[in-house]
Order: sequence, then C-alpha cells, then structure tokens
Amino acid sequence: MRKISRRQFLGVSLKAGAATMFAGMFAPTATSVMGLGGIAHAADKKISPFTFAVLTDAHLYDIPDHKFDAILEKGVADVNSLSPAPDFVLYGGDLGQSGKEAELVKGKKILDKLKMPYKIIPGEHDYYLDMGKAWRGLFGDEHWSFDHNGVHIIGMNSILVDDFWTMAELTPLERMGRMEELECHQCGLWGVHEKQLDWLEKDVKKLSPSTPIMIMTHSPLWDYYPRWNFQTSDAPEIRAILRKFDKVMAIHGHVHQVVYNSIGNINSAGLLSTSWPWPYPPVELPYPDIRMNRVDPGDFEDGLGSHHIAIAKEFDGVVNYRAFSDLLPENVKRGVKL
Repeated sequence: MRKISRRQFLGVSLKAGAATMFAGMFAPTATSVMGLGGIAHAADKKISPFTFAVLTDAHLYDIPDHKFDAILEKGVADVNSLSPAPDFVLYGGDLGQSGKEAELVKGKKILDKLKMPYKIIPGEHDYYLDMGKAWRGLFGDEHWSFDHNGVHIIGMNSILVDDFWTMAELTPLERMGRMEELECHQCGLWGVHEKQLDWLEKDVKKLSPSTPIMIMTHSPLWDYYPRWNFQTSDAPEIRAILRKFDKVMAIHGHVHQVVYNSIGNINSAGLLSTSWPWPYPPVELPYPDIRMNRVDPGDFEDGLGSHHIAIAKEFDGVVNYRAFSDLLPENVKRGVKL
C-alpha cells in the first residue's frame, strides 16, 4: 500500500468538511519585538482580559515622503492614542510594496514609534525580491507563537508558493514583479507549506482543547476568492490541526476590506489597510450580508484604518474597526464579534 504524508491525509480527510463551510461579510476598519516570547506547555489557563491593536498592508514605496508613509504614521499615532493602551500590536504583512530593503527599513522606523511591543508576519510584497532575506534580517522569524494572559497567539507566513521562477529563468526583479500582480496565475496558490505545518502541529501538541487560540496570517484561512489569492491553499490542514480546540480566533490582512467568516471552531475577520481599499470580489457571501460602504476615490484615506481588539475572560473577542473615514455601517461601529 502506498504511504501518504500527513499533509496528504489531512487534505483528503477534510474534503467533506470543506463542503460544510459557510461564510459571510462584516463591515470595515498595526515591530522591535520585546518580551513576547514563549510557547505554552500548560493548559487550562484562565484569561485575564486584555486588548491589542492590529495594523496591516502599508505597501510602502522606496519614494521619499510618499502618501502611504503618512497614512501608516497616522495608524501608529492612532494606536498610540488608545486608552487604555493595547498590550501589544500585531502587523499582518505587506509592510513594503516591492520587497526592497529600503521599504522595509522605512516601515520598521515608523512601527518602532509604537509605544508597545509588536510582532509581524510577512506578506508577498515583502518577500519575493530576495525570498525574505531583508525581512528576516529586520524582523526575525517568519512564524512564531507566544502566550499572553492565558491566550496562545500564533503568527504564520501564508504567502509561500512553489518555485515558478527557476525553470522560467526569471530574475529576482521579474519574480517580484509577478508576485506583485493581483492575479498571477502562473505563480500558483499561496500556502504555509509542510515545514510550517509540522511546526504548528508541534507548537500546539501539548495544549489542551480548552486553550484559547488566536492565529494571524496574511491571507484568509478559507477560500474567499482564490483568483486574487484571497485564500490559503493548505488552510484545511491548518484547520485540522486546530480542530481540537474549543475556539479559535483568526485575523488576516491582504484583502484590504472588512470581511467575516466562520468555519467550525474558527471565526475569522479581515482587516483594513493603510494604503488603498480593494473592491469586493464578485462573490456572494450570504452571512451576515454586511459590507463597508463604497469609498470616495477623491479621499486618499477613505476605506483605510487601524484596529483595536478586546479579549474578554470567556475568550469573547470584539474587533473595533477604526476607519479613518465614515464608511462603517452603524452595527459595525459597535464592534464585530470574533
């Protein structure tokens, strides 16, 4: 009998489960890493309520005083103004636009103005010029986990693709150019790939099912719109590894818009950018049938913002989208349950 890998087995075993997915939309909307280390080996920790902030998708250019610089500065200032101050900040990828070290250095200088520690994951725009070398030199590991007030928090690099450039004899600049496209069909679907799946399985192995889990990826952990890589190819394997937990909260960047989804024990929320708002793709998401309002193309900050997330003692979460303009429907202004 032919042996199959754990990843292949998970993919086969989850086909039926994937068919039960239901998805939907909610409406709109931040790392020197200090003191956020450690993997949980104990279980059943009680949650002490806390808040944290999220920024994502700045897409900074190697151009002095570009308008996106000022918007990320505004996002950082907004997070710093929160009272009480968030315990930490997460950044969801695409700090730069073209993978240039100068873009990432500029972004780090801005993020270092945060008054609280931060953790960051890469996006595709940060990565494919030098395969993440400059990013790792500035920020360290592409995946990580830490414990905070009883919650186990995970970050993963979800933008890995198989090698499409060597046989095509593409230069690093050409490779980055392909990955900058919203629809690079030759690049293939993104994922976390086998090494990170193995790491994730080991990371959560000793945690009890009652452990609260929070996970951040750049792309969604569900098939929202694969044509734009609004998906993660091995999300079914991730969901299988995390299936044992009572509840998992997931947040993701990349989509530049407010979107909500629920699959099994995982509730997901998409995030606003500090660069530009994407239009919603042509997908009908019946629940909860809410989108942020259309943006004003004459307002460079319309559809952009930061995020403030509150975690209660029963692991109830609320995402507060802090839009820089008035695009939020009234029910979303009250916060989105995660």
